[in-house]
Amino acid sequence: MTDKATMLEQVDVQGAVALLKQQFPDAVKDDSRQGYSGVIVNKDSLVEVATYMRDQLGFDYLSSATPVDYHGIEDSMEMVYHAYRTTGGSALVFKAQTDRNAAEIPSLVEVWPGADFQEREAWDLYGIKFPGHPNLKRILLWEGFHGHPMRKDWHEAYYEEDHKPFESRWPEGWVRRAEEMNVYGKNVNYPADLDLSKLSDVSEETLYNDLGLGTSVQHLGSDDQLKTDRLVVNMGPHHPSTHGVFRMIVTLDGETIESLEPVMGYLHRNHEKIGERNTFLHNMPFTDRLDYISSMSNNLGYALAVEQLLAKGARYSPPTYRAEVIRVLMVELTRIVNHYWAIGFLLNDLGAFFTPALYAIAEREKILDFFEATAGSRMMCNYMRFGGVFKDLPERIRSVAVKVNDMVRDYNTMDYLTELINERIPRSIDELDTFLTDSEIIKSRTIGVGYLPPDMAIAYSAAGPLLRASGVPYDVRRAEPYSIYPELDFDVAVRYNGDIYDRYIIRLDEMRESVRILKQLLPRLEKTHGQEIFAGNKQHTPRVPVGESYGRVENPKGELGYYVVSAGDEKGPQNPWRYHVRAPSYINLTALGPMCVGHKVADVVAILGSIDIVLGETDR
Repeated sequence: MTDKATMLEQVDVQGAVALLKQQFPDAVKDDSRQGYSGVIVNKDSLVEVATYMRDQLGFDYLSSATPVDYHGIEDSMEMVYHAYRTTGGSALVFKAQTDRNAAEIPSLVEVWPGADFQEREAWDLYGIKFPGHPNLKRILLWEGFHGHPMRKDWHEAYYEEDHKPFESRWPEGWVRRAEEMNVYGKNVNYPADLDLSKLSDVSEETLYNDLGLGTSVQHLGSDDQLKTDRLVVNMGPHHPSTHGVFRMIVTLDGETIESLEPVMGYLHRNHEKIGERNTFLHNMPFTDRLDYISSMSNNLGYALAVEQLLAKGARYSPPTYRAEVIRVLMVELTRIVNHYWAIGFLLNDLGAFFTPALYAIAEREKILDFFEATAGSRMMCNYMRFGGVFKDLPERIRSVAVKVNDMVRDYNTMDYLTELINERIPRSIDELDTFLTDSEIIKSRTIGVGYLPPDMAIAYSAAGPLLRASGVPYDVRRAEPYSIYPELDFDVAVRYNGDIYDRYIIRLDEMRESVRILKQLLPRLEKTHGQEIFAGNKQHTPRVPVGESYGRVENPKGELGYYVVSAGDEKGPQNPWRYHVRAPSYINLTALGPMCVGHKVADVVAILGSIDIVLGETDR
């Protein structure tokens, strides 16, 4: 690398923006809209500008690519990109705009391959075409789906209103449901040129044609024969080891994988469309349902995004110190909960059925007992709030007997946490390490399998343990710190072999670092006992000012980000104009195909398990 390039990579984001405007004076301009940031790039120069960002300015990591429809405000759509340096720092936010009636923006897959699935999602849900994309087709919906449901002018069959609460529910309470007003069979609008008698489903044909096999898998007749040993195998969507309703189309030469394509969307429920109809606060329990193993962490990412917007207003009060301590307590316990689960089910995927998973889950249950006592729920916690948390820690952890001989819990909360953090969790981590790490079977099945080199991990926008196990020490808690992480002493766990084994090991490392953090939180909890856990007026959230924000956290599975836009209507309903989830399970799957090529079909399940996905946030 030249001295000049090194100097350019060291300039901050403001300096990088200045250099962009200097280098591309006719293509780059500031986003001057109220409450917005970053730059707007002429789409005709987008690939050139993005390449300069990556190669000259060092923004090697494309985290998020978010489509937005401004129908009703202006007649345009835009893609919003958040690019980072893996050495740390804030995002360089840049945008490309297009006419929504002929929506088209050049693909950035050649610059950042991690844009692949994100651009396909933008095409699927918004109808934005990306010339240059190598495989532009629907990803969450099927090819025969009519329309693009995230567009502001798209309405579903049982559409009622754009925003909740619906008039049919509130305030009078005379509940009626749209289903009652739409007779079955008369509730679907078909395209005018559609002839139902000639309807043919092409979704499967489209998937197989893209494999480039040189023969039609759909139409092999009795006289046709495959001339080689190449096979197409479907793993899923109902497969015991696909971690949910997930499918992989695998092309095999004998037992060796030639190509693999993830097929998702079987669980898609248009979470983001629901999010744009909810009020800002009503979305908090919906974040629980993304990665349902990591509810507390999901809550925090969304809270940070909305708090960034609230901070633009005059009435905003930041969370109190005790609230921040409790937030970090909850998300670090959640990281341990997630990694227990991930390790247990990785062993399940390797063929060690049930025993390792149940062993890990047993200790996880102790943490969930604490969550239940505090938030009222073990998994769907709905605990964080804008400006604080729902409630303080209880003085005691109690349960009641429901049946004869039920064991009744009644513990002092701080004593329970102290034992859990200082003794129980460290002991269980050490036992997992002792039982598993030197196992000859585990080593033979995982070392050198599913290799992901560091440059590819960055290029494919991998995050979390998947990225750090490839030797890239990138952790949002250190790269762009939030909450009270700057004052806490912990190391970014990193391993360097980029295989399944290191993805297992790094989760043990991260659990131990989480214990380090939790031990530092115990005296802070004691010191702040009795202090406020909510800033400002707990009953009323101030109106969310106009603008955009991107709140991101280092979730157990990787970077979880929320891009939120507020239209800023002072008198109208308080609903997000745009609500987008940068889900680590979804984007981490971009690298699954390349990681599997050259391995045996028996390795696929283990490689998938080492990524640690949850379909709730993959499909959303």
